[in-house]
Amino acid sequence: MITNHNSFSGDHPEINSSYNTEDYHIVVIGASAGGFEAIKKIVADLPPDFRPPVFIVWHTGADVQGVMPGVLNKLNSIHAAHATHNELIKPNRIYIAPPDHHLLLEDGYIKLTHGPKENYFRPAVDPLFRSAAYSYGTRVIGIVLSGGLDDGTAGLWRIKNNGGSTIVQDPEDAEARSMPESALREVEVDYCAPVSEIAGILTKIETEGIDINAVIKDKKTELENRSTTGDKQAARKSFEMGELSPFTCPDCRGVLSKIVEGGISRYRCHTGHAFSADTLLATLSRRVENDLYTALAGMDESIWLLNHMGDHLAEINQTQEAALYFIKAKETEGHSDLVRGTIKNYKQLTNPKVQIEVNNLKNETKY
Repeated sequence: MITNHNSFSGDHPEINSSYNTEDYHIVVIGASAGGFEAIKKIVADLPPDFRPPVFIVWHTGADVQGVMPGVLNKLNSIHAAHATHNELIKPNRIYIAPPDHHLLLEDGYIKLTHGPKENYFRPAVDPLFRSAAYSYGTRVIGIVLSGGLDDGTAGLWRIKNNGGSTIVQDPEDAEARSMPESALREVEVDYCAPVSEIAGILTKIETEGIDINAVIKDKKTELENRSTTGDKQAARKSFEMGELSPFTCPDCRGVLSKIVEGGISRYRCHTGHAFSADTLLATLSRRVENDLYTALAGMDESIWLLNHMGDHLAEINQTQEAALYFIKAKETEGHSDLVRGTIKNYKQLTNPKVQIEVNNLKNETKY
């Protein structure tokens, strides 16, 4: 038996020295809305003797019963199951992140954690991709499928940067195109294909073998991986992962550090929450709308109370005082109408929406 001393968590079991993952790839898949059908298609199309282990994160709610293993086991003889903590990785297996747990990979085994959410999800795609790239380098094949916003983009960039292979579902083929579009926009991917072709691409990559087996284990990624496990010492070193930003965490109001990789900006707080720039923008945009509705509700209540008090004063013949309350109610009604109009015309901002407007402007300037 040998003990691995190069992990990011430091609490893993001993690994049997006869177990060797260096001769085959590691496949990691991330999906959200519309991704279940895509995952089913890929698994159904894989050859039964496909050797690389496959790891899947599909965004689900914390209280949702995990049905994916049972469904996938009906489609292929490759055994599919929810991953378990400290489970040794075996070839020709499909491991699925259980609800409300991040799925991380360390050299030779699986780690599950109830650590801070990333991009408002647990499980999230980025932690799986990031930990796979850190532990397996050039052997990783990362796949981004249908989904909203951009979870998985930063992780796919890390896989590509560390020498792994990258595949993105063609947005035209995806039920929800935001995740694929984000990945294509930020990462120079190796393959963009409809889901019907992805299993064939995986088989092709595996058949070609691994030319260079190399792993890049940088300190920043190690700290991020540890932070995802809930390691408070690592989380508190968020300032070492990036630079201090003027923004606060929408989850806990902690200070956010800005991390830049390639052309991707993302944010992490000192308690461990993490957000892509697009997720943070969408969150702040929703908060503005919610705050506007809160202001509107307060104004409406003020109008009702002012009119109620005016009516009461009028009933007891204090007409001058009543008139003042009615005037104030009318003034507040005007302010309320302004806020109501602002809400009506307010558009929540996300990067895809901004990109659409930019593209429209570019098209207009052509003529």
